[in-house]
Amino acid sequence: MTDPDLQFVLVVCSANQCRSPFGAAALQGAFARRGLEVAVASSGTHAYVGSPATKSTIDAARRMGIDLTHHRSTPLDPAIVEQADLVIGMERAHVREVVSQHARAWPRTFTLKELVRRGEAVGPRGAGESLDAWLARVAAGRRPLDLLGASRDDDVDDPTGSLTTDHASMTADVAFLTDRVASLLASTRPDI
Repeated sequence: MTDPDLQFVLVVCSANQCRSPFGAAALQGAFARRGLEVAVASSGTHAYVGSPATKSTIDAARRMGIDLTHHRSTPLDPAIVEQADLVIGMERAHVREVVSQHARAWPRTFTLKELVRRGEAVGPRGAGESLDAWLARVAAGRRPLDLLGASRDDDVDDPTGSLTTDHASMTADVAFLTDRVASLLASTRPDI
């Protein structure tokens, strides 16, 4: 099924070698399990062109049934942000970077954890509800100041060089969160 309001999602992290490639692949799979045809891509705010996913990420993803061996990093591009119906950052810094490059993206750019938290607070998209209308409900009362600094409530830890998380726990957390996002976004509209 295709959803005219939700055709392309962009997932963003820093180097586009761990969190965002895995998040994009996990989200793509979550949409597919719900019978939704949604294109999902990833990019990095500080990515170099063409770097592969890290070996630890590839190994952790493989254990979850996701193949990232063909992934190559892509720097964040404002033109791609413009095309995205929804932009999901892995941490607050990614949302700030996206919005600093493309201010009009603010209403449709969230951290993964923020989108799940706010989305579950307002409930999933209703039958016939547009993506923009649902995102407006999700964003009600949200201010750019709310995304200053870092926050464990909003940020998915980067496992590269981290003392607080590893690749296996990051992939498990992101898989769980992306499945929740797909559930919230899957419209129950009879025409799709």
